[in-house]
Amino acid sequence: MQPRVPLRSPEQVMRLARLGTFHQTRLSFMRTLLRRLKKENWRVERSLWEMDKSGEGTAVYRAIGKERNYSLVCFAHDLDPAKRSDRVIADAWDATFALYDGALGEDARSRREIERLAQNLPKQEKGRYLASELVFSRANKSVRLFEHVVANLASGIQPEQKHIDKVGYLMRTTAVYGNGKFGIADRCCLIERAEMRGTFQAEMLAVWLIRAFSIDYAEQMALFRAPKRAVKLSAGKRRSIGVGNATGLGMAPFLVNHPALLHRWIETRERALASVLSHGRFDKKTRELFSEHARRALLAFRANNKNKEEQASSQTGYDKQAEKTANLCLELERLVDKISTEGDQKATREDADYWLRLFRWAEKNFSLEGLEMLVSLLLEPQAEIVDELAQEMHEDEEENIAIDGSLSASNMLDILQQRYAWCLHKDYQTPSNSTYFWYISEEKLEPRLGERTAEQGAELEQPLAIARDANDLYLALREVSPDTRLAEFLLQHPEHRHIARRVQLAQHRAYMEIQDNLVGSRLYPADMLRCKLSFFGATNFDVRSDRWLRITMYRYAPLPDELAQCDDDWVYPKLAETTEATAEVGTGS
Repeated sequence: MQPRVPLRSPEQVMRLARLGTFHQTRLSFMRTLLRRLKKENWRVERSLWEMDKSGEGTAVYRAIGKERNYSLVCFAHDLDPAKRSDRVIADAWDATFALYDGALGEDARSRREIERLAQNLPKQEKGRYLASELVFSRANKSVRLFEHVVANLASGIQPEQKHIDKVGYLMRTTAVYGNGKFGIADRCCLIERAEMRGTFQAEMLAVWLIRAFSIDYAEQMALFRAPKRAVKLSAGKRRSIGVGNATGLGMAPFLVNHPALLHRWIETRERALASVLSHGRFDKKTRELFSEHARRALLAFRANNKNKEEQASSQTGYDKQAEKTANLCLELERLVDKISTEGDQKATREDADYWLRLFRWAEKNFSLEGLEMLVSLLLEPQAEIVDELAQEMHEDEEENIAIDGSLSASNMLDILQQRYAWCLHKDYQTPSNSTYFWYISEEKLEPRLGERTAEQGAELEQPLAIARDANDLYLALREVSPDTRLAEFLLQHPEHRHIARRVQLAQHRAYMEIQDNLVGSRLYPADMLRCKLSFFGATNFDVRSDRWLRITMYRYAPLPDELAQCDDDWVYPKLAETTEATAEVGTGS
């Protein structure tokens, strides 16, 4: 069914200020994965567990499907606290992981494979890998929470929920590598597998299993500490523990380097919104579900903001996100009040335009942060509309390589004027428009951002200045005959090949370009990070600077032994499970 409400324009959606306020949705990759695993009756078993009292050991978690198995191999390390660091330049971690293509356990073949990985995984990028490795990763303990949980369990009591809420995870990953990096299996090896066809599904599976390991590991350490007294975490507390992640600039260029995929993500999200605004159900049950999710989101963000305020005196956190979150809480309070009042009046009959009117009201009254939060909430109770669209969140990028040299200069100028009007007719030689340059670090092969006038290396700049390069191509094409074929033009001007390919790609992909200058003085890279992480399904964005942040993944999600009984309703804690500190939803106060 075609939506009667038009999609929001790329000019409106594709600005960094808005992309940097995106929240997870039903389309996010973690939720897509767990829905599939449940639907297909996947199960997880711990096929190997060998730990010693120092915290060293090996574990294997096997995900078992109808056609294939995948195994997360975990190596726990007794790490010197002085070596614990979130930085990518670290060379030692509390735990290292690989998602292995196949079943591993205690048999001889498995032992050989595990031993091979034991020789390489702790080295991470410096190790040697095979196509049987789909993902590798590493993680560090959240020392405060890990010790609090272990100490309490060893004493025979449950850890305090308020301490769990302040952190949200026992371990945080500092990298999750996939898609052929450092010699592991390339994406093309997985694309024909139904369970891996969606974006980042192997990585999302690995992180979900890492979460299970982190909980089991803490319980084991408590058991070693007090064999006769130790208890396990209660079910509610287990679910309230996710996996942390520290993410820096290395992730940011992905959105630029995969334009067709970015278009697919954004367009699908916009189609989902337009479909809900056009055809979304509005009856008593749907209204109540929407209201519940709004209340749960408000409680979660209130608690998150309260925790940040309490930690502000001891941390040097970045306050931009804290301000946005505080304002978001106020806007969510207004939303809860509005739907409570209006919903009671309309609970007994359908109102086909209610969701559209609500969205138009928010457009006039909410910040970008609040409006994009509303987008997420609007999709929640409309599973029959939204979930099928998740199958369209991937793209075969191999089709996007060739350049059509038969296009004329006139054709190319038309596309530039249609898709790149936002960046044409500007002077990119001024310092404010060319402040930064992107490059690849020699040590870790990771993207970095340099300041053009203060740092060396601008001659190694990566082709991420899309606005500048599109403008350069536009100016160059205006200097040749309108009938000049692109092939002929590029023979004379090969420096424009990369941007010419993008321009052709953009002809049928309206949402593929971030409509901002990615090397200008106003660049705020954390917006790029947050946009991508929202599609992962991340929550609890903790922006530590304009170039790195921390997040939480899979918090409140079902654990492997709960998957069959849980619905896709877990992103924010249930109202009955909130702590006393967040248990009241005010009426605008």
